[in-house]
Amino acid sequence: MARTQTTVMLQLHEEHAAALWRHCLRLTGNDLTRAEDVAQETLLRAWRHSDVLDEERGSVRSWLFTVARNIVIDEWRTPRARSETVMAEVPERAEPEDRSDQLLLSWMVAEAMTRLSSDHRAVLIECYYRGDPVSEAARRLNIPEGTVKSRTHYALRALRLALEEMGVGA
Repeated sequence: MARTQTTVMLQLHEEHAAALWRHCLRLTGNDLTRAEDVAQETLLRAWRHSDVLDEERGSVRSWLFTVARNIVIDEWRTPRARSETVMAEVPERAEPEDRSDQLLLSWMVAEAMTRLSSDHRAVLIECYYRGDPVSEAARRLNIPEGTVKSRTHYALRALRLALEEMGVGA
């Protein structure tokens, strides 16, 4: 039996290996290493299931191509395959981002904040800079929640106006 299976595998390799290799290359986007792995795994499965390699049961090449396709799909579905990125070269270190515009804008906003009333400034600091919800800002400022909401509305309008007066547009 082992001799027969070996003969069948040799014949299979002779007739289908080149076409299988090209198919695996297409499936893997011309990734030689992955294509080789897929082709080897396909042939290993053919060895394990030599009973399906009878032409009377259907096209052997079709079976091989289907197995190869399923292997690639299974690899794609695994989380490990999606988290690994193969690169030919180490990427260049990214240039530090120029944050001068952000810095300038933050200075402009800080300057505009000094032009607001103390009540408006306090509510913006609580709600936007500290990130507190309205209820927490109301508790800290010792004012009703509705007052926090309305002051926030008018404080943002006043801040926008102050920024426009300073020449900062939307």
